[in-house]
Amino acid sequence: MSNKEGEPIVRTYSLWRSLAAKPGGTLLFSAAMSLRVPYFRTVLPHVRDLRPGRCEVSAPKWWGVHNHIGTFHAIAACNLAEIAMGMLAEATVPPTHRWLPKGMSVDYPARARTGLTAVAELAVLPEFGEEGVEVPVPVTIRDKAGEVVVSGTITIWVTRKK
Repeated sequence: MSNKEGEPIVRTYSLWRSLAAKPGGTLLFSAAMSLRVPYFRTVLPHVRDLRPGRCEVSAPKWWGVHNHIGTFHAIAACNLAEIAMGMLAEATVPPTHRWLPKGMSVDYPARARTGLTAVAELAVLPEFGEEGVEVPVPVTIRDKAGEVVVSGTITIWVTRKK
């Protein structure tokens, strides 16, 4: 499948484009994503926006993500960040290439007392050529009041498929 410019579209992003505008489509896409990557479903993710260079995904605060003080567990928040990064990568990296997570650094500036929304966003889309490239993907996670509760960078390694 190709987009209007004739560029190939990755299957995940193609599925998003076919479902997102339909009633319940973003929820259906999120459920399908969680079936493909079972660990993601631990945070009950809902992909809200997906396009090259950007992904927004939310997760409710429920007992399955609570820590010992009743807030959103730091590692559950990191899982949400990884979902946002992974979906961004699926929409951004061309089908001629593959991506793998290489590292993650995070800060927890505030307690996460509510459901969360993670946004992974690249200011500039990278060039993907013959050589491998490291792509740092910034991710910001906010609570329902808009306060940043987690910020970080997930670095991916992108190489041409052989």
